[in-house]
Amino acid sequence: MNSKRIPSLLLVLFSLLQFIQPGFTMPLSMSNEEMIRYTPEWKGERFPDGRPKVPDDVIERMKLVNIEEAWGVLRKEGYDYQFERGWKMVHPGKILCGRALTVTYMPLRTVANKVINEAGEEDGRIGNQISWPIDMLNQGDVYVADIYNREVGGPIIGGNLANSIFAKSGNGVLFNGEVRDLAQLESIEGFNAFVRNWNPGTYQASMIMGINIPTNIGSVAVFPGDVILGKRDGVIVIPPHLAEQVVKSAEFIRLNDAFGFERLKAGVYTPGQIDTGNWSDEIEKDFSQWMRDNIDNLSVPKEQIQEILKGRNL
Repeated sequence: MNSKRIPSLLLVLFSLLQFIQPGFTMPLSMSNEEMIRYTPEWKGERFPDGRPKVPDDVIERMKLVNIEEAWGVLRKEGYDYQFERGWKMVHPGKILCGRALTVTYMPLRTVANKVINEAGEEDGRIGNQISWPIDMLNQGDVYVADIYNREVGGPIIGGNLANSIFAKSGNGVLFNGEVRDLAQLESIEGFNAFVRNWNPGTYQASMIMGINIPTNIGSVAVFPGDVILGKRDGVIVIPPHLAEQVVKSAEFIRLNDAFGFERLKAGVYTPGQIDTGNWSDEIEKDFSQWMRDNIDNLSVPKEQIQEILKGRNL
């Protein structure tokens, strides 16, 4: 059985539990208290609904992080299933980075779909289901949807909705599914989409079963507020409480590499001296002085370099 085409058992069980809660409305959602309960490691600011809000400056710095650098930190912290490959991009080579707003779609069932639409009307939602998540986007959000790689009747956005998504979020989408209107999407400067494929069809075979609940993109679980980092080699999903750690680790590696490349090109050190995990005291002191001398010209924020230097005492 192809796991990429079926919602996870965990998600289904979570959804069923939601049905028995008092005051339940469709589509499924997590309360503020539930959002906090499922993301207890995050101690920072949250959106009104409880979704973790990783700071904008961390998101900007994340754009320079390589997938391998992020992967190394996550694996060390026990997060083994955070990377998914096999995407097609509207703008190949461009980065997708931001906070996840998650949506789960399921194959259409007429009665359930009717209930969802009725609940949406009661909640004051405007338009059909595929417009509901877009109305909830904030600047910097990445619209993440599991459309279970649906082909026939699967596309959940085209040119119109993509323009609306970009207007609301200034960002793009990550869909475990297909989209239409590729030429129109390519014309939206700054918008990117990581999707499974292109499809000229229209949305007709699915229904929304949850907004801002845990979902999945292939083999990776995505929780509301996770940081999405999509690059040419794939997508990595970073829990919010580890986002700053990932950024700082990557920045230190970037400084190490820049120093090492410069000294190797100048012939100051040999490859055997630099390409090792244990530099001599002489090289460590040289590295510290190099950071001080170049602090205003490096790709790492000055404040972060000063923090690194305080911890080195070299």
